[in-house]
Amino acid sequence: MAHLDSLQAGIYTYLDMSTAAVAASVDTTAEFATLFVGTVAGTANTADGQVTGIADHKRMPSVREFPSIGTPANIVNVPVYGQATSSQIQGQADAPSLEVTVNYIASEMSDFHALIGKEIAFRFMMVESACTPNEGADTTLTGKKNTAFFFKGKIEAILVNAALTDQTTATVTLSAQTDFFGPHTK
Repeated sequence: MAHLDSLQAGIYTYLDMSTAAVAASVDTTAEFATLFVGTVAGTANTADGQVTGIADHKRMPSVREFPSIGTPANIVNVPVYGQATSSQIQGQADAPSLEVTVNYIASEMSDFHALIGKEIAFRFMMVESACTPNEGADTTLTGKKNTAFFFKGKIEAILVNAALTDQTTATVTLSAQTDFFGPHTK
């Protein structure tokens, strides 16, 4: 298909994971994209968006907020004595903070707790309309414009935020072990 080409809210944004072993040689957008094709077998479970019968393809359920995705600027602010503003120089870019906020339902999140500390492949995918996990694992998204970014990383922590007046949420902290690859469309 084609990339998203109009300004719209990110209502249909997904965080997918491939928990299958990722070779160290995977270092291009096309190689990352193949990790998310053909891994889904089974029937979609409409209650939580997961697919039954698979072990290596997961979709983060009930996401409330996504972090910014992409390569950060490699600019460092340097304070200079006597100047009103800091100078900027080229330096090492820091990986962005990747914190995803989800509505926390323990039964939906148990598989993700088991992934803490394991290196896996991630895909942030934005689609112009709803996309099931099965559609997301197909070679193309027929008739749906989409844009995806990939990276290898880890789920570092899942912190549950119990709330007395709102839904219980969790903050899922991810770390990027590689650069971001994308934008990609299928």
